[in-house]
Amino acid sequence: MAVTSKNYIAARLEACVRQLKRVNKAYLPEFIPENQYASSAERMRFSRLYIPGNTPGMMINAGIYGAHGIILDLEDAVAPQKKDEARLLIRNALRQVNFYGAERMVRINQLPRGLDDLEEIIPHNVHVVLLPKCESKEQIQEVNRKIQSIYKGKKLKGEIYLMPIIESALGVIRAFEIASAAGNVVAVAIGLEDYCADLGVQRTKDGFESQYAKSYLANACRAAGVQAIDSVFSDFQDEEGLRKTVLQSKSIGFEGIGCIHPNQIKPVHDSFAPQEQEIVKAKAIVRVFEKAKENGLGVVALGSKMIDAPVVKRAVQLIDRAIALGKLSKDWRTQDEG
Repeated sequence: MAVTSKNYIAARLEACVRQLKRVNKAYLPEFIPENQYASSAERMRFSRLYIPGNTPGMMINAGIYGAHGIILDLEDAVAPQKKDEARLLIRNALRQVNFYGAERMVRINQLPRGLDDLEEIIPHNVHVVLLPKCESKEQIQEVNRKIQSIYKGKKLKGEIYLMPIIESALGVIRAFEIASAAGNVVAVAIGLEDYCADLGVQRTKDGFESQYAKSYLANACRAAGVQAIDSVFSDFQDEEGLRKTVLQSKSIGFEGIGCIHPNQIKPVHDSFAPQEQEIVKAKAIVRVFEKAKENGLGVVALGSKMIDAPVVKRAVQLIDRAIALGKLSKDWRTQDEG
């Protein structure tokens, strides 16, 4: 803890030196082994916990809460006069804070300022860059060009994934263009506070005003083969409302949501995880289809419903997710037979 605190102080001093002397010399802390792990495009992203980029005290323990991703935020959570300092604090956190296996995310500033943020975070094993207020594929391409130039200059390896955040009516209309802009786009999130402000409406708990945007985004992401991620639920004391929102989002195709407080993580995971009745149904679908396939049939009925390849694909995906979450054994077929 003392070493980590020392590095945060060093980051603040470094920011001051850079401003006063106009030099860019870096004072890098040691890169701890616990942070040298990779991510993957397909990993689960039920929860992502936002941490302001200039609050080292919150960064230190962020990984212990079990969120799938930790977002170190350089945008809305950081005052303009603190952004230079926050870049260095986040850089040091990426090198020194144990994230306990969580996906290491950074939300950069809106372009073009966000391009400068990349210089400080890309070389330090960030997994996902969140691009706020994204409205076009050109913004994705611009970020990727910057990342590639940093990689080339420092001879780096490993994939950097992107998660654009759509926060305007124009962004919603261009959702598929954005979701399919590059191969390293793994998810697209929606930011409903800014979206509602752009639309000129009030955001409400029932979410009627954002139903079109969320449905459109979920369909665009599905068509592009990436994950759709919902906006944060801002009332961290309303667990019932959070669970209701997650189940509604899940029902239209979303695969994750933003969290602003650690207490939101467990309800989010519980709600996005496959429910027992869903698992039972998925297992039945797979069993019936596999038996039909053995008999040379391509389509079969389960009760009054026809079961074909797309239905089976969804069932297999749900079973794989249940296994990954420990809700179902890998040997479920033999166990069921027993």
